[in-house]
Amino acid sequence: MDREELAAWLRLQLTPGVGDATARRLLAAFGLPHNVFAASSQALAQIATAAQCAALQHEPADLSALLDTTWQWLQANTDQHRVLTLGDPTYPQSLLNMEDPPLVLYGMGVATAWQEGGLSTCMPRSVAVVGSRNPTPQGAANARQFSEALAQGGLTVVSGLALGVDGAAHEGALAGAMPGQLATIAVVGTGLDRVYPRQHLDLAHRIAQRGVLLSEYPLGTPPLSSNFPKRNRIIAGLSRGTLVVEAAVKSGSLITARLASEQGKDVFAIPGSIHTAQSRGCHALIKQGAKLVECAQDVIEELLPDNTHAPAAGEAMGADQGRSSGGLLDALDADDPVLAALGFDPTGLDALQARTGMATASLQARLMELEIHGHVARLPGGLFQRMGRA
Repeated sequence: MDREELAAWLRLQLTPGVGDATARRLLAAFGLPHNVFAASSQALAQIATAAQCAALQHEPADLSALLDTTWQWLQANTDQHRVLTLGDPTYPQSLLNMEDPPLVLYGMGVATAWQEGGLSTCMPRSVAVVGSRNPTPQGAANARQFSEALAQGGLTVVSGLALGVDGAAHEGALAGAMPGQLATIAVVGTGLDRVYPRQHLDLAHRIAQRGVLLSEYPLGTPPLSSNFPKRNRIIAGLSRGTLVVEAAVKSGSLITARLASEQGKDVFAIPGSIHTAQSRGCHALIKQGAKLVECAQDVIEELLPDNTHAPAAGEAMGADQGRSSGGLLDALDADDPVLAALGFDPTGLDALQARTGMATASLQARLMELEIHGHVARLPGGLFQRMGRA
């Protein structure tokens, strides 16, 4: 894409009052953006409103600055930085099939993704992993371990770079992907020259080295709350199916799941404790027909039925759990009375003391030992939760 072509696409994207839907109608009628701006008022009036026609006649005030910024960004790293438009052969085919595909996509990531058909080729082998920004410790562990196993099974993990489940999913995918595999795709709600949340700055850099970051928002776009629900349609559109790890009944993750279902794609959900608010969204999805999954292999077998490189069922549940808890799993008694008393629901100290009959000091010492080994998580409100092998 040369500078003149980029300027025309950016002008169309920036024109006030002309949204993506109107822009697509204009492109369908006139072809490339420069033809839209060369069209007569009478011709434009057949497609757009009077106010839109008037706006199209004038160059947006911020176009020149954005063009300079975007062009410099593209030239700074020609291997990793891309601007994909609806007319670009590297634009993901699965997004073109959506009702409202983005007019422009800004991309940053591995060079192979920008080859013709690059992103489109991996879409049949991709799965969205989404969930709560405030997961339980078990939910965060599930997101990471499931995503690691999904990547080991040959799937590209798509998520939104948010705190909580999203970040854990990207981390797991990076850990599980083979060299040369497109590990993960992060669809963000800001310009690609910004990272939100800032805690994920290092994670975003690592994704760019082994995966892709995508945004429909121009460079410089700050983290506006309205942008994040909108990007969920891209997460769903890029994926063969969507796995919801944990989610409240009203959450962006359920929006992603609904969009995936409306696109005729599979929706998967991990069940959880009936006492945890973060599980209720998953339970609602299962009631509505989402597929209940207990291990990553359930997802792999559904999306890649002919896959010959999927991990064994035990591996798909996260065989690395032993390493993540210091390699001490085998040293712990499977019949530990405290773990048995905990079950898998959040439990308070008083209830545990009643169940075990242990003295307070002994019980607290044992809980601390189990917490250090990664088998128990301390929750707000003085509660404890057993960490299962995900």
